[in-house]
Amino acid sequence: MATSKALTTSDEFQDLLLESPGFPEFLLGLATLSASSLSSDESVECTITVERDGAPSTVASSSEEAQHLDETQYAFDDGPCLAAVRQQRVVLIQDLGSDGRWGSYSPAALKEGIHSVLAVPIPAGPSSRAALNCYARTPHAFEQDSVERVEELAGSMSRILQLALRLHAPEAYPEHLRAALKSRAVVDAAVSLIMLQHRGGRDGALDILQRAAKSSNRRLQEIASDIVQTGKAPSPPAEGA
Repeated sequence: MATSKALTTSDEFQDLLLESPGFPEFLLGLATLSASSLSSDESVECTITVERDGAPSTVASSSEEAQHLDETQYAFDDGPCLAAVRQQRVVLIQDLGSDGRWGSYSPAALKEGIHSVLAVPIPAGPSSRAALNCYARTPHAFEQDSVERVEELAGSMSRILQLALRLHAPEAYPEHLRAALKSRAVVDAAVSLIMLQHRGGRDGALDILQRAAKSSNRRLQEIASDIVQTGKAPSPPAEGA
C-alpha cells in the first residue's frame, strides 16, 4: 500500500466534530476520512471501534464491506481488531491465508476477499478503548511505511476522540436495559454468523434461528448464545418444511 501524501489534518478533525450531530456520526466521518487518506494505489477500507465502560460498543465503517468484517469478529468474539481494542496493541496480518492465529475468523474474512489486516489502538483516555482497523484485498498490503502512517493517523485522532467522548457522554443504562441490549447483541451476532455460513440474507438467517429455537423448545437468546460460542450455525430448514 503506497502512503497517501494527503494528510488528514487536525482542522479536518475539529470541523468534523463541530458538524457531527452525535458520536456515531463523528466516528463515521473519522472512518471515512481514514479510508480516503490511506487509499492510493491500494484501496483500503477502515473501521473505528470504541468501547466505553458501561455502554455498548460503537463501531463506524467506511463501507458496508468493512462493517460486515467487524460484525464477523463480534460474531466470533475474536479477531485482530478486537485484540487491538481490548489488548491495546498493534495487530498486523500480512496474509490471512497463512496466518493461523484467528481460528474461524480468517476463513470468513478470506471469503470476503480480504487478505491483509492492520489494527492500531487509539489512545482514548482511562475509561475507554479504541482502535483504527484497516482492511486490504491483497497480501502484504501494509509495508513498514504504511504501518507507521496508520500509527501516525491513530495517534493524531487521540485528542479529538477524547474530546468527542467528553462532549458526547454515554447514555446511562439501567441494569435491566443493559441486559436487554446484551441479549439483543448476542442475537444480532448469531444472525450475522448464520448469514456468513449460509451466504444468505438477514431475514433468512433470522428464520433459521427462530425455527431452531422452536424445534428445540428453547429461548431464542439461548440458541443464539450457543451459536456464538460454538461458531456453528444450524442447518437451514428442508424445502417445504
